[in-house]
Amino acid sequence: MTSTSRWRLTTAATAAVVLAAGLLTASATPSAAVASGPVIDQNFADPDIMKVGRTYYAYATNSDGRNITWATSTDLTDWAVQETDALPALGAWADPDWSFPPGGSGDHGVWAPEVFAAGPRSFVMWYTAHDRASGKQCIGAATATAPGGPFVPRDTALVCTPETGGAIDASSFAENGRRYILWKNDGNCCSQDTWLHLQQVSADGLRRVGAETELIKQNKPFEGTLVEAPTLWKRGSTYVLFYSANFFGNGSYVSSYATSTELRGPYTKAAAPLMTTDAFAGTVRGPGGQDVVTGPDGKDRIVFHGWNPGFTYRAMYSQRLDWQGGRPIVEGAKIRYEAEDATFTRANARYAAGGASNGVVVGGIDFDDSRVTFTVYVPRAGTYRLYTRYANGSDAGAAAHTLSVNGASAGTVDYPFTGWDNWQVSERAVTLRSGTNTISYAKGANFAELDAIDIA
Repeated sequence: MTSTSRWRLTTAATAAVVLAAGLLTASATPSAAVASGPVIDQNFADPDIMKVGRTYYAYATNSDGRNITWATSTDLTDWAVQETDALPALGAWADPDWSFPPGGSGDHGVWAPEVFAAGPRSFVMWYTAHDRASGKQCIGAATATAPGGPFVPRDTALVCTPETGGAIDASSFAENGRRYILWKNDGNCCSQDTWLHLQQVSADGLRRVGAETELIKQNKPFEGTLVEAPTLWKRGSTYVLFYSANFFGNGSYVSSYATSTELRGPYTKAAAPLMTTDAFAGTVRGPGGQDVVTGPDGKDRIVFHGWNPGFTYRAMYSQRLDWQGGRPIVEGAKIRYEAEDATFTRANARYAAGGASNGVVVGGIDFDDSRVTFTVYVPRAGTYRLYTRYANGSDAGAAAHTLSVNGASAGTVDYPFTGWDNWQVSERAVTLRSGTNTISYAKGANFAELDAIDIA
């Protein structure tokens, strides 16, 4: 029996990765709302990535009887999934026999590992497991002298807060010689709020020090009852807090982000999620559990899981991550812009709009000088798909807006009759330049309201 099983991209998927790597000319057409395909097409949920030398190590939630599965790669595309268990035993505080059926056969609630180097031959793993004493999930620590382990667990938990539902989803952030742990209190288990927390740890990562800070909690419609899986990344002077939200077990799971100029916040959430099932046009189902890493080409990538078509396992994906200042843009995912965040004249925002994205729309685009102008960013020039989310309740039937792109007339966006507050999507192509563009809607035939636009 071989010591590894290998997963390689198909020819079509490889071509998609070439596009994702940015090899597009000004006349090329970017791929529309499609992920490149899984780079590990088996159960590999909540991936965490660490680079040691020229090798990338990926670690994932328990599967196939192993507490922590792991894999290696030199390019983030071609992975060797190892057959050993990186964490063969749990700490004395954890219950190794507890079962969590939604995770599948062999799932004992060992979730979301985070691994980092504390020295040349010193590696630390944080993991989530079931606490014997409280019956809640808690976070433990383990150490090893090699990236593949075996990691030896500590006898006591690192973070255990049963009074707030437990603690899960640890991740690490280092800056100015200090290391921090982020985690989620598992309040959704017990009808409590879920907060993402940050606290400094000792240099060896085995002890929390100083005060903890609550960063964000669930408060947006797309988040459902929870936020979780924090990942902190710094881009220039901006701290970008990636997180997952909503129910992990189906296509409603999403990944989003919040930004701040200070490590401990306050953080401002994005108006719309970063990755959703719809953003990938259904090619990834329930994207989340994300991590961010710089690839061998010096470009950032976002690594995450998504369900297979039958919802029987969560595969691992790797997509290019571009930036507009502190705003992340995922290759192959629709970029949403809310109408209420656009610049509009002789039009008005309408709140508490039933079924609308973010609950707000722009209407009253009824006059010759009415305008709704979106400022959008794309990393490469080309032909993109413009998805306009609208409602048309005009008594006369079909409606339209006239469209201009970067000040030049671009025809119309046409809206079949839907009725008011019945939000549908009108799709068409637009040609955009690399960087910042303006897309402007003006009155056309009859009347329609704008909810949001997506670019892919």
